[in-house]
Amino acid sequence: MGTWRRRVSIYLVLILSLMVGFTLLYHYGMIYFEGDRSQTIFESIHMIVQTFTTTGYGNDGPWTTPPMLIFVSVIDIAGVALIFIALPVLIVPWFEEALSVTVPTAIKGTVDDHVIICGYTPRIETLIAELTSWGIDYVIIEPDRELAATLYEGEHSVINADPESVEAFSAARVRSARAVVTDTSDAVDVSIVLTAKEAADGVRVISVVDEPERETYHRLAGADEVLSPRELLGESLATKVTTGVSTDLDDAIDVGEAFDIVELPIQQHSELIGRTLAESSIRERVGVNVIGAWYHGEFETPPSPSTVLRRGTILLLAGRHDQLERLKELTLSDVRRHERGKTVVVGYDEVGESAVSALAGAELPYTIIDADDKPGVDVVGDATDPDVLRTAAVDDAQSVILALPDDTVAQYVTLVIRDLDPSVEVIARAEESEAMAKMYRAGAEYVLSLGTVTGRMLASTILEDEEVVSLDTQVEIIRTSAPRLAGYTLADANVRTRTGCTVVAVERNDAVITTLPPDFRIQAGDTLVIAGTDQDTNRFTELLST
Repeated sequence: MGTWRRRVSIYLVLILSLMVGFTLLYHYGMIYFEGDRSQTIFESIHMIVQTFTTTGYGNDGPWTTPPMLIFVSVIDIAGVALIFIALPVLIVPWFEEALSVTVPTAIKGTVDDHVIICGYTPRIETLIAELTSWGIDYVIIEPDRELAATLYEGEHSVINADPESVEAFSAARVRSARAVVTDTSDAVDVSIVLTAKEAADGVRVISVVDEPERETYHRLAGADEVLSPRELLGESLATKVTTGVSTDLDDAIDVGEAFDIVELPIQQHSELIGRTLAESSIRERVGVNVIGAWYHGEFETPPSPSTVLRRGTILLLAGRHDQLERLKELTLSDVRRHERGKTVVVGYDEVGESAVSALAGAELPYTIIDADDKPGVDVVGDATDPDVLRTAAVDDAQSVILALPDDTVAQYVTLVIRDLDPSVEVIARAEESEAMAKMYRAGAEYVLSLGTVTGRMLASTILEDEEVVSLDTQVEIIRTSAPRLAGYTLADANVRTRTGCTVVAVERNDAVITTLPPDFRIQAGDTLVIAGTDQDTNRFTELLST
């Protein structure tokens, strides 16, 4: 209310000054111009009050001299003007502030072992979803009052305070917190880390860096964990280039001895294209279980046997390494199996650099496009220009990695690439998860969100007891206990129908069980390995986990 009080004070001083000035001028005007020497100063004050409040003019009118007529007209206009000024400057703001949401400035009630989050971005949304599903409390420290109010109305736990102040961390009860997470900017994060450590030296602080070379400064400031999701995102995009990186199954998730979970895309000219999942006989031919499949951005688990496999379909599979290697031969293109075609990398920031490093490590040829003339860039120009893409020979490339930080631009570039060469494989980065569906509609074969990668990295770091296995895929694989399912068979538990997840393995007495018929009975103490989308795994932990 401080701003409103200042406005009221200024407005009252203005009115008082005008009334005193007009009263004196009117009083002496009546004497000298109208010849009314009987007019008292109090009658003049009464006249000005009546005029300003538009209630009348008392017994003084009508006036006979032009100066007084003009002067009274000026008073009339001034009074009306002050009323109109009061509406937008005082009355409306007063109602807005009176009716606005009051955001807490400190945690209310009892809270312990919570996570303090500094900076709210789309990347943090994934983390909050994970924390909520595991029943872990959190509080967001947000300095912007409007954003804090929006978050508060959205039923987030938030306090309106400056995360660079010790008082804010005290208000967030940092001494009883499980961890502090900061994801604003590299420079501000350093200040927040220093502040958090000053408020509670023993608290665990996790920071996110945009530029990997700045990790040293975060650690010097006292950060216990420094995460660089852009590096992982770039590497993950490169592994989806189906010429030599992902085909080595290096990105498989190791569940147990000789048992992996992996995503494999179906390439152009693969013998599986055009067949239904039932007709492909994948399980019968190689013994691999198909957990789910991505069809242009839509994840289906379990996939329907009648679903037709097409170029760009990504299968989520579980099996032994040798089985997956045999299946790889089915999903790969016969033409491209023996060729090491070029990859065009569009965008050369941290994500692009990481992708190029992975391609170089696999000895794959590549061409780099960037708007700025940086060292290592092969083609300088705007990627939305078809001539720039032609210069980089996109129409003759095997794959394109879009590492652009702007989702709108990336969607546009995808359409341009599709127009130049409908057969080229497009693998794209999305800054926000909401942009993924648009990228698929534009024609990308595989899209990975920075927000998803960041949120999972943070969740995996915080949730030490419950392991988030996969950080860089569109499907989440987690290990978790499910005591509520003890004594039930998989058929009775009906996990897929209730949560959308698939139980892919069970860890029992240091052994990993991967053959899970419907009558398999879950025992107390079992650890389940489940696969599903973020929403599905969150639903599983909410309904069936501890």
